[in-house]
Amino acid sequence: MSTRTFRIIVRGFFDGLSPEQRAALQADAAQHDVFNAAFTPEGSLTYDIAARDAFTFRFQDTGEDEEDILLATEQAEENAAAWLTERGYGYKNLRSTAQDLSMAPLGKRQRREAQRRETTR
Repeated sequence: MSTRTFRIIVRGFFDGLSPEQRAALQADAAQHDVFNAAFTPEGSLTYDIAARDAFTFRFQDTGEDEEDILLATEQAEENAAAWLTERGYGYKNLRSTAQDLSMAPLGKRQRREAQRRETTR
């Protein structure tokens, strides 16, 4: 079997932040800017607390079977909730989307390369 790569996005909202927590998030905002976003096994957090209370975690996981994406999504939500809880940040409305990259459509360059390989056979 081949290994599948999953990309999971967990979104939610900070809830009930104290002024001190809000200030701490604002102080760390540069580290969590969307330009630093990446899909990683440990998760990459982005937010813009000055604009709104929403946040996004990006996780990458792997599995052998198509069904493993469900376990990876559950684990990503648990990891996001644990990160927030460990730091004392309240949150609400966690929701996730996941993509199995083996099922993702090919981009224009990838299609062109696949066509070229087919014609050279």
